[in-house]
Amino acid sequence: MAEAEKLGPGQARAPGMTYQEAIQLDSSPPPAPFLEHSYEFTTDVDVPYTNYTSKEFAQKEFDKMWPKVWQMACREEHIPEAGDYHVYDIGELSAIVTRTESGDIKAFYNACMHRGTALKPPESSGYSRQFVCPFHGWVYSLDGELVDVPESWDFPHVDSQSHRLNELRVGTWGGFVFINFDDDAEPLEEYLGVLIEHFKDFHIEDRYIETHVCKRLPVNWKAAEEAFMEAYHVKETHAGGMEYSEPITTYDVFEPNVNRFIHTVGAPNARRPVLETQQELMEMIWGRRGPSEGECPVVPEGMTARDIYAQNVQEQLGALYDMDFSDYSTAQTLDSIEYFLFPNLFVFPGLSLPMVYRFRPDPNDPDFSYFDLYFLRQKHPEKAPPPTPNPMYLDIDESYTKAEGLGGLGAVYDQDTDNMAAQTRGFKTCKKGGQTLGNYQECRVRHVHKRVRDYVDS
Repeated sequence: MAEAEKLGPGQARAPGMTYQEAIQLDSSPPPAPFLEHSYEFTTDVDVPYTNYTSKEFAQKEFDKMWPKVWQMACREEHIPEAGDYHVYDIGELSAIVTRTESGDIKAFYNACMHRGTALKPPESSGYSRQFVCPFHGWVYSLDGELVDVPESWDFPHVDSQSHRLNELRVGTWGGFVFINFDDDAEPLEEYLGVLIEHFKDFHIEDRYIETHVCKRLPVNWKAAEEAFMEAYHVKETHAGGMEYSEPITTYDVFEPNVNRFIHTVGAPNARRPVLETQQELMEMIWGRRGPSEGECPVVPEGMTARDIYAQNVQEQLGALYDMDFSDYSTAQTLDSIEYFLFPNLFVFPGLSLPMVYRFRPDPNDPDFSYFDLYFLRQKHPEKAPPPTPNPMYLDIDESYTKAEGLGGLGAVYDQDTDNMAAQTRGFKTCKKGGQTLGNYQECRVRHVHKRVRDYVDS
């Protein structure tokens, strides 16, 4: 602590190598964006707990932020054919995303132009040749044109164009379909910032949804996503994290809308009481993450435990999915690579941790939120991917381990979200009135609040 106090705000770093230095010890070169570092100290002022608990603040977000930001509504594999549709809901706003006869993707407000009835139920998906209002039977084409009005003699003031469905801005990137309720929103390509360049070698557009779990959480949507924004919690929340090696982490903010962390798996770390040899690291990783049978490999001279374990992961996943993953670097294979796009999307483009997270607020209570967890796997070059799975819904008290597709990570996600109800209670009883954030390790949390404020204070 005393050493940190000698440094200016935001200058302190954990002892030992940086993430960028650590991955250059790997035998395979990492992607160039992994070697970038983008951090600037902004402030160390506490973040008010009312940002999470206040209904008035939540309403400002619904009024001034959610209608103006690009947000992921679905994946393209949700709507592969003409007539396929997917409903995306955020607060009181609802959109139908569909593929038209020409193959284009369009999005419409989920409301009939007659008397406003929602055309499709919340969170639904399926196939429709046309959109038919369930109230009076007005019919719309997949392009949003009004094509039939029952008893049309009584509507001389209505024609096919005057009452076509209201359209939303829509864009695609990496297989994701984004929508924006703001007609004047900047193009999606500008909003994505560095993501386009940083992801060009990952080809996430060539992936499919293997698993989808949606869980209700007892905490505000911002606090829910912030639980996944730093590795500072690993030693306490994930008991035993110190047994194999503390992660070496880079925290980066790429203004205005992107931030990330990347942290190592199996790298030696100066914060450990004793610095292990590469063979000792290999034995630690193998015992914790390796197969239950077989002897631990010997680390050859000039190689690292990370290199050997990465090769093992590539071979295991290659055999499981009948693909060749040997072109992935060690860092791409093993490390927790987490990019965040404001306000609510996380994408992990790595090989062994292929997740996507999306967080949404409860429309009625700021103390609750919804967490969509996806696993994205690489498509086989010659085989059709399996059908897109329906989401498995979990309530607050249900364990992620019920979702078989998560494997051993189900218990880890339980650890990540078990503290959330206690955090909500603490928000409301803490006399200090706000959370104190680390300058560096929690800079991504501060970035979220800065961007929210950019909208709600406008």
